[in-house]
Amino acid sequence: MESMSDMVENMARRARKAAARLAYVPGDTKNAALENLARSIGTGREKILAANALDVEAARGKLSTAMLERLALDDKKLADIARGVEEIAKLEDPVGKVLCATRRPNGMSIEKVSTPIGVIGIIYESRPNVTIDCAALCIKSGNAAILRGGSEAFNTNAAFASLIASSLDSAGISADSVQIVPTSDRAAFAELLKLDQYIDCIIPRGGAGLISFISQNTRIPVIKHDKGVCNVYIDKFADAELSKKLAVDAKCQRPSVCNAAENLIVHKDSAENLLPAVCAELVSRGVEIRAGAGAKGVLSRNGIPCVDASDGDFSTEYDDLIISAEIVDSLDSAIDFVNTYGSSHSDLIVTSDAGRAEKFMARVDSACVYWNVSTRFTDGFEFGFGAEIGISTNRLHARGPVGLAELCSYKYKIRGCGQTKGNLYQG
Repeated sequence: MESMSDMVENMARRARKAAARLAYVPGDTKNAALENLARSIGTGREKILAANALDVEAARGKLSTAMLERLALDDKKLADIARGVEEIAKLEDPVGKVLCATRRPNGMSIEKVSTPIGVIGIIYESRPNVTIDCAALCIKSGNAAILRGGSEAFNTNAAFASLIASSLDSAGISADSVQIVPTSDRAAFAELLKLDQYIDCIIPRGGAGLISFISQNTRIPVIKHDKGVCNVYIDKFADAELSKKLAVDAKCQRPSVCNAAENLIVHKDSAENLLPAVCAELVSRGVEIRAGAGAKGVLSRNGIPCVDASDGDFSTEYDDLIISAEIVDSLDSAIDFVNTYGSSHSDLIVTSDAGRAEKFMARVDSACVYWNVSTRFTDGFEFGFGAEIGISTNRLHARGPVGLAELCSYKYKIRGCGQTKGNLYQG
């Protein structure tokens, strides 16, 4: 019987061979595989939903409401997943693009050309749509992928794995190009983390514990999809209706996702008018307000229910209908607050003052910084990427939604006509 270690290493070895071939597969062939996959999601609807129902039923009582919402699929979610694959197929092939070119004084020409990274290991929890998003993006960018989904989505991922394999095969691409670890045993991804001779990059998607474990237990470079502690700052020049509209959308449109707002901060000059109005709107939608000392005084005077916030609340990703609120003395204080308590993910300033907005966007150290736009737009599909593998809060290589461009590295192609560094050859 094959051991866990041997099984995972065999997958990685096959992925390395598949990556070498996939890197040079023509764009039309990759697109054909993606179009096959999008169609198969529709034709395989009943099988996928039946598998997903098994996962959801098994997870009841074990997962939070937010995590169950991420796990469950329906016709609309399946249609959205298929549409994302179709959008990826329509995008320009990222492989082989000339990123820059120059000619040296000696006549030598140099081109910087995009290439696939190679083999990407993706470890994620709960959301089965990630399986398809990651598979599609890796196929299009010429990377082989090894996917390890959470045990709670095991049946759904197995159904998707079958569709991915058949879609690749029908386009003449090796099914080893996208492999899904066929076990829910946590030991499998621990083995995966050891295989730096085969795997070029690890992308984790999940809670802080998962990301921390992976970062501390692998020599493979990691692109982190870290926690989303996103902030909404309402400036002293903010419009009241716009403030309510954006705060409600950022917190309530889908509170279980990483680009939902977790902190609401308001300039002191707007606090008496805007903080109660915005919080009243949030409370009417079932949001619990956890208020700092300054915010609590204003909210209490205006009859807005709230509870005391601890200092730790302002750095907490709730993934729920909860938001922390506080008042700041100045724009500089707001920027300091965001850089101190946020997670460098997505942050918003609401203001009518362009200069103050530009200062906020320049000085807030986050992957995505917004002016009068909901943080909920930090998403590969919304950015025109078709989908994304994750939202990177790294500062090296990839930052923000990780799409096709971020899944590519590059090489240099140098052409000449006999240029040498010296005159050693005397023939």
